[in-house]
Amino acid sequence: MNAGRRALGIAESYRGIDDGATSTLGGAVVRANRAVDDFALATCLVGGRDATDAVADLWNRLDRPDVRYVFVAGVAPAWYNLLDLGALAAATDRPVLAISFETSDGLESGIEAAFDGDERAARLEAYRSLPDRFRLRVDDAPLFVRSVGLDESDAAAVVETYTHERRPEPLRVARALARRVDTARRDGRLASE
Repeated sequence: MNAGRRALGIAESYRGIDDGATSTLGGAVVRANRAVDDFALATCLVGGRDATDAVADLWNRLDRPDVRYVFVAGVAPAWYNLLDLGALAAATDRPVLAISFETSDGLESGIEAAFDGDERAARLEAYRSLPDRFRLRVDDAPLFVRSVGLDESDAAAVVETYTHERRPEPLRVARALARRVDTARRDGRLASE
């Protein structure tokens, strides 16, 4: 794969201090050779249902037609604010790869315990509509991937290309950005939205 090919990584940070219950989303455009090209930020509600729209808005504000892939860290940022990977693929016109780093029995029992009524039903429906995860070993560590827009073998090749030391570089940079900005915002060094 071309070393200059770019991917957008999106990761979330929330340190648990209630400021209106918003979580910081960091977006980082990173080349396959690990060079960082651009950044963007967004917020979504903790326990809300706006993460998909927040990520799509972040994509639009970046205005980077050279980005070929979108990586997201997991499918439920900000306490079960579930991402609709199909809607993100449609909004970005790019393949979307959701990466998680640990084995899991899934989110259904957590959703059932945390929500009631329509909120529970909507989240369970969104979760059940996600593509299945597949396991991938990179740098002798497991990653778990959900892919929209790429078959399993192509998705594995893309993830391997961008992964250095277990974590895909676009997600590593996005996570560091989100954490720093979230910390600065919560320490009062940045105004909250």
